[in-house]
Order: sequence, then C-alpha cells, then structure tokens
Amino acid sequence: MLDFYPLAREYVLVSQAVQTEPTRPQASASRTALMPSWQVVVLVGLLFWLYAPTVNRLVHQWWQDPNFSHGFFVPLFSAFVISREWPMLRRLSWQPSWWGLAGLGFGMCVLVLGQLGAELFLSRVSLLLVLASLTVLFLGWNFLRALAFPWAFLLLMIPIPAIVFNQITFPLQLLASKVASTTLPWMGVPVLREGNVIVLPAMALEVADACSGIRSLMSLTTLAIIYAYLMERRVLIRVALAVASVPIAVVANSVRIIGTGLLVQYWDPDKAEGYFHASWGWLIFVISLVMLYLLHRAICLFWPEKKEKA
Repeated sequence: MLDFYPLAREYVLVSQAVQTEPTRPQASASRTALMPSWQVVVLVGLLFWLYAPTVNRLVHQWWQDPNFSHGFFVPLFSAFVISREWPMLRRLSWQPSWWGLAGLGFGMCVLVLGQLGAELFLSRVSLLLVLASLTVLFLGWNFLRALAFPWAFLLLMIPIPAIVFNQITFPLQLLASKVASTTLPWMGVPVLREGNVIVLPAMALEVADACSGIRSLMSLTTLAIIYAYLMERRVLIRVALAVASVPIAVVANSVRIIGTGLLVQYWDPDKAEGYFHASWGWLIFVISLVMLYLLHRAICLFWPEKKEKA
C-alpha cells in the first residue's frame, strides 16, 4: 500500500490542474461581457442626445473666433495619444467602481447649471466630467489614470470664459505696450505711451485685444504640449517646455509690436495695417515655434537624456 500512495497523490494533483484550467477562458469571457455592445450603443446615443447642442456651439466658436481656432486640433491629438497607448490600455484589468456613478451625477448637475444659467463653459466642462466618470464606472480608476493626459489635454479645447479672458487680455496689452515703448527709443524712435496706446511721430499705435498676444499664447501653449509629448520622453522637460511657451509668446508678441513701430517710423505708416499687419502675426508665430525648438535643443545639450543600458 505504501507503493500506491505517491501514485494517488499525483493523480489528485493532476485532477486539480485539469479542473482549474478552464477557468481562464471563463474569466476572459466575463471580462468581455462586462459591457455588452448594446450598452455601448445606448450610452453613446444618450451622450449624443445630451451634448449635441453643446458640441455644436463649441465647434462653431472654433470656426468663428480666431482666438480659439486651435480647438480643432485638441480632440484629434487626444485621440492620437489614446491610439498610441492602446496596447498598454488593453493589458489593464477592468476594475469598475461605483464612485463613477457619483461623478456622473455631479457632471449632470454641472450640465443642468450650465443650461439654466446659459453658461457655455460649465456645459462644456460637464462633458469632460461625464467622460471621466463613465471611465471609472465601467473600466476603473486605473484606466482613468492611464488616460489622464489625453483627458486633461481636452481642457484646452474649451474657450476661456469672457470674464477670465478679459482679465488676461488687458494685462498682456499693457505689458506689450510697455516693452515696445521702452525698446523703441533705443532704436531712435521717440515714443509717448498712454496706457495701451503708443504715440509715434507718424501716428498712434493702439495695442488692441487682437494684438495682446492671447491668441498666439493659447495656440503656442497647445502646440508646445504636443511638441513636448512627441519629441521628449522626460516628464520634467515636457512640463518645462509647456511652461516656457508663455514667456516665449509674450516676447514674440512684443517683437511684433516693436517691428510695427519701426515699420511706421522708417518706411510707411500705411504699412502698419492691412496685409503687412496680418502677415506679421504669422511670422511671429513661426518665430515662436523656432524659439521653442531652440530651447529644447539647448536643454538637451546641457541635460542629455541617459541611454538605457542593454
């Protein structure tokens, strides 16, 4: 009987292995059945019904307002980031959380407040809150953490409220006019500044809202984040490039106003308007991108990326 004991013990172990083997396909099948396709269709239909007017107004503002025309590229880039990270997302385990339901209720409340108060900003922000809550509700917090960057990047597609926009624009106007009025006398151009108006011998230049640099600031910040994500892997340098886009945009806009003053003084005052004035904006924006690239090259020169050991 002692000879049969090892055989019996081996038989029991093999039986247990055979019984536990089919549970893996069942687990994967339950995972795929966690959210049936009909639920996805119903959910997408409800989102479209709730947010179609909000998205329609948002796209219309992108098209009509040059200050926010960069909004067209924001959701496209977020979709690109998600597609790029898709292999990693597929390896994550689904851990649905009922906290997503609480976030969904909060997002709906924000939507109602935005609709009742005719506040477009709240209605648009509620869309992002609902998307994040649905991710937690059906997929889990780990998916939301993995999608944090493309989700947060979508905030750049929402135009700033008018009251905040005006609070940013006017200081930028004053800053640009101060820099120009300080620099132009060094180049032989007498200047008298009154607020955001620069009085030259030939004519007076007003640093209007369109010349405040807010448009190039927002567009450059968006492109700086895109550039940093594509061209740099170190998170700290990505953040540094995004932050550096703000002073770069301010300096570039000041150069634009200084160039306009020189154009008025030494060439033709009429050239300060029309085609040359519009082309200055595109030229300065290109210069801003070049400055951002040179800054990145300088950072990489003094702080090279460490090569991973094989």
